[in-house]
Amino acid sequence: MRVAIITESFPPDVNGVAHCVVRVAELLAADGHQPLVIAPKPPRAARSRCQDSDPGLFPYPVVRVPAVPLPGYPSFRLGLPSRRLRNALVRHRTEVVHLASPVVLGAHGAAVAKRLGLPMVAVFQTDLPSYAHAYRLGRPGEAVAWRWLRGIHNRAARTLAPSTVTATGLLGRGIANVWLWGRGVDTARFDPARRSAQIRARLAPGGELIAGYVGRLAPEKHVELLAGITALPGVRLVIVGAGPTEATLRQQMPDAVFLGERRGDELAAIYASLDVFVHSGPYETFGQTLQEAAASGLPVVAPAAGGPLDLVEDGVTGYLVPPSDRGAFAAAVARLAANPGTRAAFGAAGRRKVLTRSWPALTDELIGHYAAVLGRKRPAQERGNRITI
Repeated sequence: MRVAIITESFPPDVNGVAHCVVRVAELLAADGHQPLVIAPKPPRAARSRCQDSDPGLFPYPVVRVPAVPLPGYPSFRLGLPSRRLRNALVRHRTEVVHLASPVVLGAHGAAVAKRLGLPMVAVFQTDLPSYAHAYRLGRPGEAVAWRWLRGIHNRAARTLAPSTVTATGLLGRGIANVWLWGRGVDTARFDPARRSAQIRARLAPGGELIAGYVGRLAPEKHVELLAGITALPGVRLVIVGAGPTEATLRQQMPDAVFLGERRGDELAAIYASLDVFVHSGPYETFGQTLQEAAASGLPVVAPAAGGPLDLVEDGVTGYLVPPSDRGAFAAAVARLAANPGTRAAFGAAGRRKVLTRSWPALTDELIGHYAAVLGRKRPAQERGNRITI
């Protein structure tokens, strides 16, 4: 199958969209399919590592299109409409188009694919309307965002949503043909066995319990809600990630340890060396870091909203707390800090829960969606996935 993945984000970007595209494309290629990735051109500083066609970096072709930095968030780049996209689809002889979290480049890709008569699957991953709220654009901004997203997603034969809450919300906003498709997790990389005494000694030299956050530092993540954790006796808050709110967060939480951006095996070892994982973002459509934490054997504290409702079983694998309640985050961490047996039980239950969510299994399910929109049915991958209200 010749699949073109048009994505708003791709390495060197570090986020859920980029990670998902990399894993899907590499597994498609390994399975004998022919994926093509079309992505924004990276910043000039990264171009020595990611040239326009990324030769040799990936086991599939990557075409880069012109891009500009997002105002207020310069490390994220918006791919611009370009003839390069249409030419790439034609040269690749694309059969099906995968729109990965489409916004700007994805909207252009959808229009081009429609003109070429190519079927599309659109993956909803970024809650743009909620981001409009987080960036104080108000209800008019949210309304414009929903109108824009409806125009993109309703051009696709299917929209794939990562959680039940997100899927039902999309249907309620007029987006049709919504199916549930989650995300895989690498349970070999993210493993409790990677726990490191050296890392723990560096992060908490006094032997404190370590609560950690991993993710972007941006307004929509509301990491400031974790400030109360720094006041808990015997608890050290560790924050892994980078973004536009980092300087402000450092001022608000001077006792927290900020590690910046970490990747690969180093990141996996940091996860496993934590005692509790905390996530503050109330707008998650899924929550990949929650899966990575669970795979690492950690109890999870997360807001009772969006994707975490599917990923965290309250009182079994962690605690769900009111989304905007600063005190609730600190109280949940304090409760876990006082109960090592509960931490161990929650962590073991979380690990068991994610063991069946491998990337190969989720990619095979995705191939079933591609086949369906092409008229090549694979019923085993489709049963029970369509969402209706």
